[in-house]
Amino acid sequence: MIEPPAPPRIVFRALGPGLFGAAALTLVHESARRVLKHPPRMDVLGMRSLEKGIRFFGGVPAKGRQLHRQTLVGDIVSNGLFFSLVALGRPKRPYLRGAMLGLLAGVGAVVLPPKLGLGRAPSQARPSTALLTVAWYTLGGLAAARATRKLVTRRQPALPLGRPLH
Repeated sequence: MIEPPAPPRIVFRALGPGLFGAAALTLVHESARRVLKHPPRMDVLGMRSLEKGIRFFGGVPAKGRQLHRQTLVGDIVSNGLFFSLVALGRPKRPYLRGAMLGLLAGVGAVVLPPKLGLGRAPSQARPSTALLTVAWYTLGGLAAARATRKLVTRRQPALPLGRPLH
């Protein structure tokens, strides 16, 4: 059976958990970049793709720290929109949706960059970096699922005390 499309307010509510998952992912990436010897460098892929897109439309991309900041904002927005899909499904299985979406995003982040002309993927530098990339995107999906679960339980009315009404 085909489900009707979600009403707009549900879509807007889904953005919160999606941004929560994206913020968790970005926080892990940025923290690890400063600590690990060979971290996944998804920020480098983001900068390459942002530069490429700006040049395609005839613009001049920023350089250095400004480009890095623009990339982080773009990552949070795009990953937030992606992870908001976790909150759009039925409320029963947000953790399964979050894990699957995160896993798919992580595998895509490892496999797709060379095919998209972004050079050798910094997420593929070593087997451990590829594994960390997939794990961190999965973590982002699970963070979005956790936020979705909190949102759903907060919105459900408390059941009355006493016998069930059935």
